[in-house]
Formats: sequence, C-alpha cells, structure tokens
Amino acid sequence: MKKTVLREYAKLIVRCGVNVQKGQEVMVYADLDQPEFVQMVVEEAYKAKAKKVIVEWNYQPLAKIHVRYRSVTTMGTVAEWEKARRQHMVDVVPARIHLISEDPDGLKGMNMAKMAKARKMSYPILKPYADKLEGMQQWCIAAVPGKAWAKKVFPGERTSVAVEKLWEAILSTSRVNEDPIKAWEEHNADLKKRCDYLNSLGIESLHYTADNGTDLTVGMIPEAIFCGGAEVSRQNIVFNPNIPSEECFISPMKGKAEGIVYSTKPLSYQGQLIDNFYMRFENGKVVEAKAEVGEELLNTMLSMDEGAAYLGECALVPQESPICQSGILFYNTLFDENAACHLAVGMGFPDTIRDHHNKTLEECRQLGINDSMIHEDFMIGCDTMNIDAICAGGKVVPIFRNGNWAF
Repeated sequence: MKKTVLREYAKLIVRCGVNVQKGQEVMVYADLDQPEFVQMVVEEAYKAKAKKVIVEWNYQPLAKIHVRYRSVTTMGTVAEWEKARRQHMVDVVPARIHLISEDPDGLKGMNMAKMAKARKMSYPILKPYADKLEGMQQWCIAAVPGKAWAKKVFPGERTSVAVEKLWEAILSTSRVNEDPIKAWEEHNADLKKRCDYLNSLGIESLHYTADNGTDLTVGMIPEAIFCGGAEVSRQNIVFNPNIPSEECFISPMKGKAEGIVYSTKPLSYQGQLIDNFYMRFENGKVVEAKAEVGEELLNTMLSMDEGAAYLGECALVPQESPICQSGILFYNTLFDENAACHLAVGMGFPDTIRDHHNKTLEECRQLGINDSMIHEDFMIGCDTMNIDAICAGGKVVPIFRNGNWAF
C-alpha cells in the first residue's frame, strides 16, 4: 500500500478520529502487525501538538501463555502501580487510539473460564477509574491488517496478497479517498439527519422481525436519543469513536426486551469465534442462548456479571452500507457491525441520554442505562429484516423494510 495513502489514513485517525488537542497526552494500543503505520500515527499525533504519545503493544500468543501459567489470583490482582497508572489517566484524560489487527481465532484454546474469573476479580477495583473517565475522553477504534486476520478474510490468497487486499478493504470502507476528512464531514451530516428523524418520532419500542425466526421487541428509555457518527466529549471536543461507522444507535431500557433474535454473522469474542447462535429474552434478560459454534463461550460471556445478559445497545445499519455491499465478511466486529443491524449485550451508553453532560453517570443509569463489565455487539441484520417503531399512542412507523431504511 502506498505510504502517501497510509499517511492520509493516519492523519484521519488523529485529526478526525480522536481529534488530538494541543498539549494532550495520547495512548496508542496496537498489535505487532503494522509497526510502520503505528509510527505514522504517533508522528501525526505529535504534529497535532500532542504533549506525549505512549504506545502499548499487544501480542496474542503472549496473552495465551500468561493465562496458561498465571494463577487466577495473580491475574485478578490489581497492583498499586496499575492503580496509579489508572489514576494518572483520570487526572490527564488522554486521547485513546486503538489499532486493531488481531487474529479472529488467535486465542482459540485459551482457558476462558479462568480468564473470566480473573476479570471478575479485577473489575470492581478498575471500575471506579473507568466511571470517572466516562464521557470525558476522545477515543477512536480503527484497523490495520494482521497476516492471520488477512488470511482468514481472504483464505485463497498468498499472505502478502491477502494483506494488501485487506488494506484496500479497510481504506475503502473507512472513506480514505482524495479528501478523507471532508468525506467524513459529509457522512456525519447524513447520519445526523437520520438520527434527527428517529428522535422526532417519540419511539417507545422497536419490533424486529426476519424470516430466520427473529421476533424481538425492545423498549426504549424516554430520555434516550439515537446517535451516530461524531460525538462530543464532556470537554466539548468533537471526535469519531469508530472508523468506519455506519450506524444510528441508542441504548434501550434495561429490563424491556421480549422475544428471540438470531445472529447473521460470526461474533469474534476474546479471540475466538461464536457462530450461528440465538438468544431468547424475557423481561429484558437472556434466558436461553444456543450456538452451533462456541456455545460455552457464549454463555460464559453472558454470565460475566449481572448486566451481561441485558441489552446495552440497539444499532440500525442498512444492507446498503458500503461494508455490506463490499461482500466481505471481516470476522471483526468493527467492520461486521457496520454491515448489518446489531444489538449489544452488556454496558449501555450514558451519552445516548438527552442532555447527558448535565447528568451524573449514576443518574443516567437510574434512567435505564445498563451497567456491565462487557459490551459485545452481535449482528442480526439481513435482507429480510423489518423493524417497526411503536410510538406514543400506539402509532406504528416503519423504520426498516427488507434490510434497508424505510424512510
């Protein structure tokens, strides 16, 4: 891939993604797959007047070794230096850039039950730091190709060709063209128009149906609004948390979901795949979950804490989205969730509450925003999906017909 194009992508992530501010610290999280591109991102952050940029590297084989040899107690213990590090992040509020490239099967065989126990130990200690940063930070998740990921997406190609094809797919769907920042400004304006219309309807619930058996009704929080594209931090900084992004999303009312929903794409969770699954909801909670692939992992995910089996997000994405139209199954939630309507179990988004900047985190949760240590998106959209909005007074407004916008 041409370095000039990659430089534009790095600039897009820094300037339009996290929107680095003068004097701000920046954290970059990356796997070991594209160090030259990480270098570009770091340099662009400094060009944007970042005070300091820190890169933290991840390597899936090491993660497997750590889980194999460390005890649950060791993994679940939060050292004092880690607490100090989290407090530093609360104090300085760095911008966060996540460059994902992991192998969708890279943690296959890892003891997930052991890892889950450790996370449950550490989460209550780490949660207060995360809560203090809620809504404060700019963050952006973007992608770069890893060799194993590229071979998963393009299995019939040589590794070098697969990586190049994955670069092309990432850049195309991320709108890295002659003027990426202008393209994103126009795209964000379109998403805002969609959200404004949805927010004008007074939606009380969404009813999903499809010919695969999906028949699910999800209740909305009266104070919640649909969001999409650019967001604004509590420090009044505009940023784009996902590159790419095609969704209009909302956090539903905890405890209000009835029916059954079937997945339409694989879910990569903790480096392993869950596929061909369904969830059945009663009183908002998953009471039954079955999968042809990864059923034990699916139920481990749903039992991570009390909120893990409740919904945290409803997202609307048309089949006409560029990612869906590419015909590529990415085996990566960042892309696959933007190819289809999706739901998420676990944590909801306080910033979907109207006027959330003038409310506390606890006030947002009291209104019905779900709280959990996980937030896992799974894809449910297909070309037979219909979605109706049940609005005030019982009025029914079509939102999706045959997988695409009905307005």
